This record gives sequence, C-alpha cells and structure tokens, in this order.
Amino acid sequence: MTAGTLYGVGLGPGDPDLLSLRAHRLLGATAHVAYFRKAGRLGQARRIAEGLLDPQACEFAMEYPVTTEIPLSDPRYNEILGAFYTECTTHLLGLLRTGQDVVVLCEGDPFFYGSFMHLHSRLKDQAQVQVVPAITGMSGAWTATGSPITWGDDILTVLMGTLPEDTLADYMARSDALVVMKIGRNLEKVRSAIDRAGRLGSAWLVEHATMPNEKVSRLSEVDDTTSPYFSIVIVHGQGRRP
Repeated sequence: MTAGTLYGVGLGPGDPDLLSLRAHRLLGATAHVAYFRKAGRLGQARRIAEGLLDPQACEFAMEYPVTTEIPLSDPRYNEILGAFYTECTTHLLGLLRTGQDVVVLCEGDPFFYGSFMHLHSRLKDQAQVQVVPAITGMSGAWTATGSPITWGDDILTVLMGTLPEDTLADYMARSDALVVMKIGRNLEKVRSAIDRAGRLGSAWLVEHATMPNEKVSRLSEVDDTTSPYFSIVIVHGQGRRP
C-alpha cells in the first residue's frame, strides 16, 4: 500500500456552508488537490472549494475527454473514459507512492453517481483510500422545495434522466416519491415520462439547489426543452402520517 492517503472528499450540493467539518479541515491542510472538470471550465467541485484550499496547494485538473459528444451506447464511450480514468490513476499513484496525501474534490457525495468511484475502484487495492461522505445533491433539491420527500412507508426511487422513456415511465408509475437526476438535455423526455405516469401535476424542477442561482419551478410550468446540468426533478411522497 502507498505511504500517502487518497481522500475522496464530498463537498455537498453546492453551498460551501454545507461542507462537513472534516471536509473543511482536509481542504485547508492538504498539499495536493485533484478534481474533475469539463475542458475549458473551472469545474463545479473546484468552484465550491474556492477560498478553502491551502493557497500553496498543487492542483491537478482531470479534464473529461468526452461528455455528451458520443452516445452512452457507443462502445467508444467506455473505451475513452476507461483510458482517461487509468491515466488519472497513474498520476495519483505517483504522488501517493512518494508519501504525499491527495484530496479529490467530489460534488455531492463521493459514492453517489460520482466520477470518484472510478478512481476508487482502480486504487482501493493499491493505495490507502478514505472517503468523506457528504450531503447529496438530491437532498439539497428536495429541501429547496420546502416539503419532505417521503412520509411513513413511502418508497423513494432515484432515476437517471438518461434512461429510456418507457423505463422512466414504468418506475415513475410504481413509486411513491421520485428523484430524477441528470436532466439537462433529457428534460423533454423526463417530462413526457412523468406525464405518462400521471405525476406531472406534482413534479418540481430544481436547478442549482443550494447555490446562489437556485431556482424551483413546477415542472408543468417549465417551457424550456433543456435545463442546466445541475437540475433535479422531485416528486414528493404522500404516505402515512399521524
């Protein structure tokens, strides 16, 4: 195992005030910081951590080679991303083997649909890895609506907007409470699926939850065909209560 430790640090849904004390402490005390971002962008994780890092920290920006340019069903998608994650792993291992600790900034929680998981699966048997959990983006989103997401025995289903419309509609019709992530270009498909499931009237679209530009709208009143990447659709459960 490496002498250095890799920390996957969850930053929460967007508001820096929602970081855990442990996350805050690690951000200010670690000399090497890594984070994912789209090429040419600062990156949401780095933006959340602005002003919290050691000013002398060495930063390693891991820039995705593809995002939406290739369909998920194209075999090249996994091939390109697999090579990218392996390249990132090699760089991080080089630091860890010299005894350096490294913090990987993670939007939301590191183990919840995050890119850090691809580093963890490659490094967990070669290096010391610790994960710092955090508030998820969906928690920030349902809190922004001002209502509890579940009551009593409600079943909560988390879906990805990238799923086929028929699959989305099927799960939406069978669950009490819903969270739909990865909206973006999938907004029209998600809206159509929720309508088919008979849930459109109770659905909310939350954009940039907990951030300064947070916006909460009834999905039925949204005319846009796309939404920002950091958007989540919420349908509250209405289950048993005293």
